[in-house]
Amino acid sequence: MEGSNKYLGKEKVSKLLLKFSIPCILSLLISSLYNIVDQIFIGNSELGYLGNAATSIVFPITIISVAFAWAIGDGSAAYLSLCQGRKDTKNAHIAIGNGILINFIISILFCILGFLFMNNLLFLFGASEVTLPIAQDYFRIILIFTPVYMMANGMNAIIRADGSPGFSCGSTLIGAITNIILDPIFIFVFKWGIGGAAWATVIGQCLSLIVSIIYFTKTKTFKLEWSSLKVNFGIFSNVIKLGVSTFITQMSIVIISLVCNIMLAKCGAQSKYGADIPIAVIGICMKVFTIVINIAVGIILGAQPILGYNYGAKSYDRVKKTFKLALISTVIVGFLSMLLFELCPSIIIKMFGTESELYMEFAIKTFRIFLFFIVFTCTIKISSIFFQAVGNPVKSSIVSLTRDIVLFVPLVIILPKYMGVEGALYAAPIADLIGIIITVILLVLFFSKLEKEEVASSEKVKILDSKDGLIITISGMHGSRGKYIGEQVAKKLGIPYYYKELTAIAAEESGLDKEFISKLNQKSNILHDLYLTTTPAKYAIEAQEKVIKKIAEKGSCVIVGRAADYILRNYKNVIRIFIYAPEEYRIHSVMEMYGDSECDAKKNIHKSDKNRASYYKLISNNTFGNVNNYDVCIDSSIGVEKTTQIICEFIKNKK
Repeated sequence: MEGSNKYLGKEKVSKLLLKFSIPCILSLLISSLYNIVDQIFIGNSELGYLGNAATSIVFPITIISVAFAWAIGDGSAAYLSLCQGRKDTKNAHIAIGNGILINFIISILFCILGFLFMNNLLFLFGASEVTLPIAQDYFRIILIFTPVYMMANGMNAIIRADGSPGFSCGSTLIGAITNIILDPIFIFVFKWGIGGAAWATVIGQCLSLIVSIIYFTKTKTFKLEWSSLKVNFGIFSNVIKLGVSTFITQMSIVIISLVCNIMLAKCGAQSKYGADIPIAVIGICMKVFTIVINIAVGIILGAQPILGYNYGAKSYDRVKKTFKLALISTVIVGFLSMLLFELCPSIIIKMFGTESELYMEFAIKTFRIFLFFIVFTCTIKISSIFFQAVGNPVKSSIVSLTRDIVLFVPLVIILPKYMGVEGALYAAPIADLIGIIITVILLVLFFSKLEKEEVASSEKVKILDSKDGLIITISGMHGSRGKYIGEQVAKKLGIPYYYKELTAIAAEESGLDKEFISKLNQKSNILHDLYLTTTPAKYAIEAQEKVIKKIAEKGSCVIVGRAADYILRNYKNVIRIFIYAPEEYRIHSVMEMYGDSECDAKKNIHKSDKNRASYYKLISNNTFGNVNNYDVCIDSSIGVEKTTQIICEFIKNKK
């Protein structure tokens, strides 16, 4: 980790949050313009609420394409960040090229399937006989340009990861401004109706894509080649793994919209409002809702690096301060929004066109009921991202999916059976109320586990000067006694030994906590791979890599674990050793060293080996224990002394 990151643990929290959150908020608000500008102009055209109903039907279908584009884009961006950290220029461009190619292929398939099943999809998402032809006119144009839309969205995340967030934001802004300018021209001057809104949208997207393509000719940390487009399933599987959380989040929006539209259309048709008014209104309501949520999400995304660093440093007081400030800011935004929606919803509704009294009646009712607990919704959303920032992806998923999928979806199906079309509206506040209770419980449990005071700094350990010579890295299976063998080798050769010492130095250099770094590849949870991509884990990985290189520059030594063999791959004077042993031998070793029962020893061996493999894969994109990655692989069951002797003889012959 670069020393400049230490300011995350020292600078005033409010100043840091302001610095990081404002760009995030602006970026998210700009992206929201695409979703809301069309509906404002369409609602004020001769199409009225029927036009808005049509765009509301198409919107969740386009989110499916966004789910794929963002998942691939975010996964490629995360993989690029990992490659940057390990100075891996070989695989970075392959991951990006594969991401772009497969994103394009998926977009073509999406386009073809969209045309083949257009009517089925539109009816599924709530189209009526009245709105179907309008939705078709809009959807046809959007579908044709789906590859443009998906490519632009996928590239944006990569541009941000390449160190150009301003350029990424500018690309989106150009498209949004173009859309705003062309909408009134195409709709009111050229009289193109809903087709005009679609053309304004896709032209804006084309400009965004052109700007992104221009950027890809002068990237900072990677360079695309024709070979980048050769599919590498090993690398791309990692890209998908890193982007899966984004995909789940976006698809949850699709599920919510689908179920909500189906129930509103079904129950609306049996009410005085008809099927089309509820669909049109909920579309407007969701777009306004998204703007408020994006402000809250922007606040907590800005807080992510602050939270991640200070959690890793066990500066729990700063973690609490940061979350408290983000929470207060979010509650203010949510509360003011709630007052606006409850006291004067008509002001917002009329921005999207004035319709019949029946339309206004349902619209006012929708805003007041559906968004009644929006302050709770905002809190749930930021809490989910907070848990991700502090390395708790399981809690993050629970908070997010409980409100949206576990609660809202069943409620929106059940309540209309007893309350009519209004029942679908009450599903949101009830889900928010139950969801916030669960969220608060998880937050209280989390903060109760944090130490009341920051951990005192551990005893300082220095990097020792050493004689010129070979650097020996030792990796091994759990229970193969690699740590002890490494220590014996260092003693016999008279050179420094680094194992626990490495994490202590990394803690001193980075400001992170020693125990936190030490247990990085010992975490055991069902989302271990996802945990390794969280903010605090990334900081710890960067800190270790930097220290390992510093140690190597001081001269001959023995370094145990931490993927040192890969981190020092470009050093010519490195001997890479892998220690293995039969499972039976390792079980007895663990029983002897830690006092485990035979059953527990076996479980711990399998768990530890799996976590070491995950960590090594993340750092190097190579397989842990692959003989091709090492100079010497040795079975330690021949005995610690003999193993040590063989290694020392090998090293002496190498000098």
